[in-house]
Amino acid sequence: MKLDVNALRYLSKDDFRVLTAVEMGMRNHEIVPSELIDRIASLKHGGTYKVLKNLLKYKLLHHDSSKYDGFRLTYLGYDFLAIKALVNRGVFAAVGRQIGVGKESDIFEVATEDGAVLAMKLHRLGRVSFRAVKSKRDYLRHRSSYNWLYLSRLAALKEFAFMKALDERGFPVPRAVDCNRHCVIMSLIQGYPLVQVKQLQNPDTVFETVLGLIVRLAEHGLIHCDFNEFNIMIDDDEKITVIDFPQMVSVSHRNAKMYFDRDVRCVYKFFRKRFNFSFDGSDLEKENDDGDESLWPRFSDIETVSGFLDNELEASGFTRKGQNDMEKYVDGDVGENGEHNNETLNLDVE
Repeated sequence: MKLDVNALRYLSKDDFRVLTAVEMGMRNHEIVPSELIDRIASLKHGGTYKVLKNLLKYKLLHHDSSKYDGFRLTYLGYDFLAIKALVNRGVFAAVGRQIGVGKESDIFEVATEDGAVLAMKLHRLGRVSFRAVKSKRDYLRHRSSYNWLYLSRLAALKEFAFMKALDERGFPVPRAVDCNRHCVIMSLIQGYPLVQVKQLQNPDTVFETVLGLIVRLAEHGLIHCDFNEFNIMIDDDEKITVIDFPQMVSVSHRNAKMYFDRDVRCVYKFFRKRFNFSFDGSDLEKENDDGDESLWPRFSDIETVSGFLDNELEASGFTRKGQNDMEKYVDGDVGENGEHNNETLNLDVE
């Protein structure tokens, strides 16, 4: 659903009060009963029902009467709550053009009061799963949207916390500015995704820098898990910036070696195909041929520095439970309806 921030100017305090009431009700309900929304919002003279109609008009809520009369937030409604909170904090004052569409996120330019331009990333976990099975009625009927909102909120909190910690340790990442719900505000990177680059002045240097970042992350206890040409930004001076961190896992994760090797393989394959690199007999065109693995950085050779970042970040608000929930999502242990195979998620609302 396209983000149209123009609708924000037409929403009243009562509109946001009811939106927040639905959000609060989704802690314990997939579809929040109308009576509960009315009690939480506490508007006078039955005003809640008039507001609900207005929010439906702007597609900020979804109405469901299959079992009882109730409502749930849409991603657009969640967008508006996050944007409103960040604007009220003075983080930014205006939303500009869309500058990126990820597998499960949308990225926009935002401007501060003094004209500085930042990037706003809205996480939309579940979008890929939805597209893959959108023709299946069972999925459309039974998907648990509130769980996708929960996972998207976790993804944003994790990305913000990891990005801030990595920046403080000198990693080339965007500067984390603020976070609310599923929305992360960060510095705007001046550059291009590496996938768009056809020629480099110093390909060997760039290759060594990129590969070195995988090793350096592991030395700090982390594996990116999606380290590829789409998540590596490069500017005109061939300076590298790494983006997209929600899927990161610890080096103590049960599949850590597999994720580490996959990140390394992605780099080797891209540089071989795009820049005609040769790696002494390795045939990375073949899916199951690792070539001469002695040339690769090896997970078993990683020596960690003092303190694992994943452990330190628990103090930032990204809890061990949140990390476990996100790792289940990364590992594919989340069903098509957004639920874990062995547990039900509760929406944790600030």
